[in-house]
Parts: sequence; structure tokens; C-alpha cells
Amino acid sequence: MGDPAVTYGGYLRLDDLLACQEPRTDAHDELLFVIIHQVYELWFKQILHEAALLQTRLEAGQSAGALRTARRITKILKTVVGQMDVLETMTPRQFAGFRDALGSSSGFQSEQFRELEAVLGRRAFPASDLRDDPRLRAAVRRRSLFDSLLRYLGTQGHSVPAAALERDVREPWRADEAVQKALLAVYADEDGPAAEVCEALVDVDEGVQEWRYRHVKMVERTIGAQIGTGGSAGAEYLRATLFTPAFPDLWEVRSRNEGAPVHEH
Repeated sequence: MGDPAVTYGGYLRLDDLLACQEPRTDAHDELLFVIIHQVYELWFKQILHEAALLQTRLEAGQSAGALRTARRITKILKTVVGQMDVLETMTPRQFAGFRDALGSSSGFQSEQFRELEAVLGRRAFPASDLRDDPRLRAAVRRRSLFDSLLRYLGTQGHSVPAAALERDVREPWRADEAVQKALLAVYADEDGPAAEVCEALVDVDEGVQEWRYRHVKMVERTIGAQIGTGGSAGAEYLRATLFTPAFPDLWEVRSRNEGAPVHEH
């Protein structure tokens, strides 16, 4: 039996949680802005939690477990994207009503999203970010999710190039012909567990790209071409991050004649 003294509010620490929203103005829509971004951070925390388990399961060769975890991450990303629909009910004038109160704060300062980018393979970060964020420093020194996928494919008997497995994971991944050849062999058995796992990672990659796109459009419809909060480049910077996959090899093999995989949701 659980502790009968544990209550719903106590277990979830609702008094603490609901005290975290402190708008700086009387503008009606600022509370929505605060809550949406706090929920983003909670979901980023969960995605990082799931991504760590996904890498563990991949490297242990656990096909079913890896597949379940990757699919959960994709579902979370769909939820994160869906929150844009709520945020976009706020008009530019309503945002302008409290924008000055944001000061130098910016979504680009999200430490958790930077860490997620590192897990997905990004290695180029400003020196100040790496200096001030120990979790990010640790993340860029660990294997990325794609590195873990390559190890998983090795456990499934696929011929992953030794150079790819032994590479310096602190360096950014570059699309690799030999790895793509191995992936084509994986996809030759399109009903096999390895192909399913690869497709689940494509879904994760697509989900992140979808979030970036919706983020761009939300910023454009809210502040247009203005400089973003905190002095960021706003929509211009966000557009530069579009259509840059985390796992380029998984996309590149779709252009091959040797039987490109069919992506099914």
C-alpha cells in the first residue's frame, strides 16, 4: 500500500508549481506566454530523459525497447508542436503589451534545448555556452543519438564501418557513403526490427524539424522581421536552422536507386 498521507497536490507539488508563474505586467496574455514556455521546458526535460534511455537501449541491442522509446519521443514532439496552436492565438499587439518586460531573456537561452541539440549531434556552440553550461559540455563529449544507432546496427549483425564506430564523437557527424551503404542493407529487410528502429529515428528527426518550422512561423507572425528578444536575430536565425536534419544519412538513402525506404507514420 502507498502512503495514505500522500495527496494529489502534495505528490505533484502543486503549490510550488502554480507559484512559478509571475508575470511582470498586467497584460492578460503574459500568463499564457509564461505557461507555454514553462511547459516547453518540462517537455524538453522529459525528452532528454527519454533520449538517455533510448541511447542505452540502442547500445544494448534492445530493438523493441528502443522502438517504444523513440516513438514516445516523437509523440512528445507532436505535443510540443501542438502548443504552437495555443501560442498563436496571441496577436502581435497582445505580445507587444508585455514584450519590453522580457528584457534580455530569449528562447535561445534554453539550456535544455541546447543539450537536446547536442544529443542529436550538434557540436558547434558558442564558447560562452560551453563555458557556462556543464551539462552541455558533457553532452558534446558523449556519443550522439546517431552514434548510438550505429552501435545498435552493429549488434544486429550489420556491417557498420569501423571508422564510424571508432570516430571522435566530440566532432560533428558528416554524412558518410560507407554508412549509407550499411543503411541500405538494413532497409533491404524493410520489415526487420533494425529498419523499424531507423524509421523511428527519422520520425524523431522530422519532429524536431517540424518544431523548428512552426517556431519560425510563430515568430514571424508575432514580431515579423524585428530583432528577437534578447537581441537575437529572431526569425532570420530560425530560418537558417530549417531543413537541416540531425541524421542526414537516414534521409540521403531515400534518394538511392537500390530501393529507398518507404516512410510510414
